[in-house]
Formats: sequence, C-alpha cells, structure tokens
Amino acid sequence: MHPAHLEDLRRILIFGNGGTGKTWLAREVAAIIKRPIVHLDDLRWVSGQYGVARDNQLVLSEVVDAGRAETWLMEGVYGWLANAVLSRVTALVWIDLPEEECVANIRARGIQGGGSEESFQELIDWVREYRHRENSSTCYLGHQKLFDACSASKVILRSRQDIRAYAENIRAFLA
Repeated sequence: MHPAHLEDLRRILIFGNGGTGKTWLAREVAAIIKRPIVHLDDLRWVSGQYGVARDNQLVLSEVVDAGRAETWLMEGVYGWLANAVLSRVTALVWIDLPEEECVANIRARGIQGGGSEESFQELIDWVREYRHRENSSTCYLGHQKLFDACSASKVILRSRQDIRAYAENIRAFLA
C-alpha cells in the first residue's frame, strides 16, 4: 500500500466517488511531498457560481496541459478527465468507500460554495447511486475501467484506515 519507488510519486492521480476523502488525502500527500494539487473540481466548475460547469473542451485542455508537467498531484471524480492524463500517471489511487460512508462525509462537511439545500440533496443522491449509474466516467464501472487501464503503480483504498495508512506509508518511505 505504499510506493515501490520514489519515481512512483512523480505524477499521482487520486480518484473515487464524491465524499471519499480524495481532497483530504491529496492535501496530506501534497504536504509530505511538497507539491501543489490540481483539484479537478476547480477546473470543472466556474469559480463562485455553484453548479455551473465550464466548457468541456477548455477543461480537458487545461487538464492535459497540467498533465504535461514532470510532477503533479491531481484529484477528482471525473474519469473522463483522469483518462486524459492516465498515460502519464506514475501512481494511481482509487478510494472506494461504501456509499453511505461517502454520504455521511458529505453531510458532515455541509453545503459548500453557495449551493442550495436542493443541490445538496442532489449531490447526496448522486453519490448514493455510484454503483448503479451507467454510461458515466464518474460511476463505479467507469472508475473500474480507468483503474484496469492503468499500467502504473496502483492501489485501491477501501477504508479510512487504508487512506490514513497510505499517507503515513509515503511519509515513512520518504523519511
């Protein structure tokens, strides 16, 4: 559950359902390896306008540009964006927690970014449907395909304990 080589930490992609702790893990790892984070949500959505998506081609272009760097740490739910940099990934981390745990995490963090109670409930419903959605790069099957297609070092984290251990293993590896 830790990188086999220092090279594995050059280009890290963390993905999973909403509410899994992708951002938390990215922040932990970024602090250890001293690297900024590319949050795919920040690229996907118009800043300050909750729920307003940016142009798909523009977002994809920005992700591809970020992926050209020698080192990076990206996190997000969007398989279609992750796929754009998959060939450059040196470590792939899939956080796959039970949906009810994800929902509990989302409820604990509350409504963010000017969202409404209605949009918050839509997010919760969307997270709950992770294993049942089809034809989406943001669903379980889409993430499974992404994981299977990756030839880099990869791991699936299935519990909060796994997530914490992953960060601590990187810390110990670099000590």
